Amino acid sequence: MGYASDLRTFFRFLLSANPELSARQIDAKKNIVIDDDAKKNIVIDDNKNQGANDHTDSSDNAAVLDSYISGISLKDIESLKPVDIEEYMEYLKLYTYAGRQYSNDERGIHRKIASLKSFYLYYQKRELISNNPTTVIDMPKLHDKEIIRLDSEEVSELLNLVEHAGDNLTGRKKVFYEKNKLRNIAIFTLFLGTGIRVSECVGLNIEDVDFKECRIRIIRKGGKEEYVYFGDDVADALENYIDYARSEIVPREGHEHALFYSIQRRRMTVQAIEDLVKEYATKVTTFKHITPHKLRSTYGTALYRQTGDIYLVADVLGHNDVNTTKKHYAAIDDDKKRSAAGAVKWGN
Repeated sequence: MGYASDLRTFFRFLLSANPELSARQIDAKKNIVIDDDAKKNIVIDDNKNQGANDHTDSSDNAAVLDSYISGISLKDIESLKPVDIEEYMEYLKLYTYAGRQYSNDERGIHRKIASLKSFYLYYQKRELISNNPTTVIDMPKLHDKEIIRLDSEEVSELLNLVEHAGDNLTGRKKVFYEKNKLRNIAIFTLFLGTGIRVSECVGLNIEDVDFKECRIRIIRKGGKEEYVYFGDDVADALENYIDYARSEIVPREGHEHALFYSIQRRRMTVQAIEDLVKEYATKVTTFKHITPHKLRSTYGTALYRQTGDIYLVADVLGHNDVNTTKKHYAAIDDDKKRSAAGAVKWGN
């Protein structure tokens, strides 16, 4: 319900910034801002943005919006100036509602302004308003997020933790750890040694592992089949898991081919592996919020530092556009440029 929620925030702002609007009592049926067609339009836009899992219907959206706009008319909406929209953008950075503080990062502000522009455009196209103050408002710039990754010491600490976390455990916790130890070592080593995606990891079948060629067959985004090669560390971890742990598992029907099994003897899910990574990574670093994707970034960074070949990194990671790879690892290029500043010296 993102679109409706964004407009609700805007109406809250109007009421808080204009006491006259807040105090006014207007017949909602005569002056309602959102008509029935607009409510349907909100649902269409919202589902388009949120995906097929959003089951919000028009009555839900209408109820949310109607509770905020009974004191606001189209005339009020039309009378706003660009400076009011700019004040709204500042308001979004940090505001208080019902005793709680809320904030929006640049992506949150970007989405809310996009929703507001769509809202105004809807009524402007239908000639219900002539003034649209959002047309002269530039969309907030979206800056690339800093790539979060583990450094080499953190990688060593993480792998050591996965291998020895059970040393101080007893009882059932010890039994549970030992039962999954080789599997967990294989998963972490695979992520950090190949840079595959978590979806590619859970999709692996036992037949996809080729020890003779030191490679695994994976299904990339879009269903493209590719081979990813691995080194000795990954080979050892996979062999130990397959020979001494997986071979002892009697899988559930329909899961016989899965490479990695859960404790329920089913193919591991994306959520299960994300939880596994979180469980161990938070013991190594609490502020980096390490996920499987960030382990992938860790591998990509290490590969680029060692080879300096951005095209190789793009190919290994399965990026369709090398510019995506360049954008992710631009900071490493900056480091190289900085180190080159004093590399050339002239004089006696």
